[in-house]
Amino acid sequence: MGQRAAIYARVSTTDQSCDRQVADLTAFAERGGYEVIDIFRETASGTKANRTARSRIMKLAQAREINAILVTELSRWGRSTQDLLETLDQLAGWKVSVVAMSGMTFELDTPHGRMMATMLAGIAQFERDLLSERVKSGLAAARVRGKKLGRQPGQRPKSDKLAPQVVQAVADGRSYRWIARDLGISKNTVTDIIKRHRQSS
Repeated sequence: MGQRAAIYARVSTTDQSCDRQVADLTAFAERGGYEVIDIFRETASGTKANRTARSRIMKLAQAREINAILVTELSRWGRSTQDLLETLDQLAGWKVSVVAMSGMTFELDTPHGRMMATMLAGIAQFERDLLSERVKSGLAAARVRGKKLGRQPGQRPKSDKLAPQVVQAVADGRSYRWIARDLGISKNTVTDIIKRHRQSS
């Protein structure tokens, strides 16, 4: 049997799925002769510091239970250039490699691995910076045009439709919990409806 590996799949938001990454990485592991000891899925933005699944993999690496970490691309693993290099440096001390599906292996104990990791992580960081700059620029331009940001009335079709019933129920002395249960909405939605109603009154 080949090297013992952990699969790490990450998506940024809850409406995305890790299934495609896991399927691709599982097939990649079979082709490469890796023995997959566990599969880790994570939902976290690229810049989020707290990644529970990734931390669990690092503990496996430290315990020398794996030899490699399989990812679809390097940006799935590193949060930033510095974070990437720090984790690769730790993994190198434990003789564990990060292997991308392109077949590229990132090991900081080799000059080539260090160069490639730094270069690709730098590109990923540059792309994130550009995206952040575009978003900020777009929001600023929208404000200049007088456009209201955030969800507006009419974009909450269900809660807007139920608003009159919620307001009346509160006026009748019903509790927010009772209203939420009776109308099939959350207590937070009831609170938001009443808050908007009082602000507009």
